[in-house]
Amino acid sequence: MASSSLVSTPFAGAAAAQKRLLSAPAPAPHSFLLSSARRHTPSGARRGGAATSTIRCAVAGAGNGLFTQTKPEVRRVVPGPDPRLPRVKVVYVVLEAQYQSSVTAAVQQLNADPRRAAAFEVVGYLVEELRDEDTYRTFRADLADANVFIGSLIFVEELALRVRDAVQEARDRLDAVLVFPSMPEVMRLNKLGSFSMSQLGQSKSPFFQLFKRNKASSSNFADSMLKLVRTLPKVLKYLPSDKAQDARLYILSLQFWLGGSPDNLQNLFKMVAGSYVPALRAAGGIAYDDPVLYLDAGIWHPLAPQMYEDVKEYLNWYGTRRDAGDRLRDPDAPVIGLVLQRSHIVTGDDAHYVAVIMELEAKGAKVIPIFAGGLDFSGPTQRYLVDPVTGRPFVNAVVSLTGFALVGGPARQDHPKAIAALQKLDVPYIVALPLVFQTTEEWLNSTLGLHPIQVALQVALPELDGGMEPIVFAGRDPRTGKPFFISSLLHILPD
Repeated sequence: MASSSLVSTPFAGAAAAQKRLLSAPAPAPHSFLLSSARRHTPSGARRGGAATSTIRCAVAGAGNGLFTQTKPEVRRVVPGPDPRLPRVKVVYVVLEAQYQSSVTAAVQQLNADPRRAAAFEVVGYLVEELRDEDTYRTFRADLADANVFIGSLIFVEELALRVRDAVQEARDRLDAVLVFPSMPEVMRLNKLGSFSMSQLGQSKSPFFQLFKRNKASSSNFADSMLKLVRTLPKVLKYLPSDKAQDARLYILSLQFWLGGSPDNLQNLFKMVAGSYVPALRAAGGIAYDDPVLYLDAGIWHPLAPQMYEDVKEYLNWYGTRRDAGDRLRDPDAPVIGLVLQRSHIVTGDDAHYVAVIMELEAKGAKVIPIFAGGLDFSGPTQRYLVDPVTGRPFVNAVVSLTGFALVGGPARQDHPKAIAALQKLDVPYIVALPLVFQTTEEWLNSTLGLHPIQVALQVALPELDGGMEPIVFAGRDPRTGKPFFISSLLHILPD
């Protein structure tokens, strides 16, 4: 019955939405240029060479953030009045909502602590929401009285420039600015005491030189970056200069953020507020614990006692599961490799992943769910989905649940590298996508379907890797930001 409603709702909803749009004043149009090269000739079309089409469409942007009407107020936590405590306000901007529940839980726990040294306020924005002028004004107003700004995965250029302009206005007044992997224009905003990335991209930048050396010494730049994040704080800890310590705290901040759990985020807020908010720094700062580190890449299963670095250890655990029925114990059962985003796992934003795993196993398919902390999944697919002895794949098919290109994610893609990794696997590769820029209801009721930015990032780009059959498998609750499962993937299993 549920699936029936998911199929029928778009048609009724779309008609109603179209009627409302036709009767309403026309909003300002947004133009998108889409170029596609068809690999096969559609039925009824003229036969010949590959057809290439370029389509320009003017799209009326109804509602907040072009196609989404979610509001940052659902990500706002305001502490109760307490004149004895200094107030620390944190504003953050992210690509997706996976940090929402974890950040909210962290701040609520900080404010519930009777020994707290400060009252924390937080508000979060999804970057796509900043297209809306009212929301953008609210964002700038929040920055005007904020202490700390945090940004992550801001890769849509026009929105990155809006973030840059707003934060730049408030940067000198802000006590700390933390920007994690994003476009250089936004990364240059980083400010933590004497630490800055204003010279990012220039040859004289010390971080540029450090990353350049790591890139030259490793075939996998993403892996070397993650190793740097793990080792650099231990080195900088023993250097006396303020610059070294500020750089160390930036790397620690990145560790906390990548860790993503409420405990890690609590300690991030304690460390940054205690070190850089003047009232708290003058009082001696706030004690915090070191980051809880998770594997940068590995295998994760919701029922497993741990994450696994070794595929043989995972398979040994899988083969001894007491909950597994006869179908999962069948040596001829199909095996599906799943590609997951680490951030969803460590933040606990994993309900859609759990649902896919449970559904596939209920139908008798074994799963090897792999993850990576960076944006390059080509290495993990080789380490965890291919038998190192025989060179043959463990899996019959691979399904990416990230929605992104295999190498580069929403940032800079490397399609030849992705294709080379997938050719070694030589099994069907399907890219399923969770809704990112729309709520489930907005997607179902939309006359356009998927948001054009998501079509580009999570349909067009994965197809250049060789990904096929894009299907929307997960949506999000507009209030909590939590993901949920909406579409079956059982069609990938053999009959």
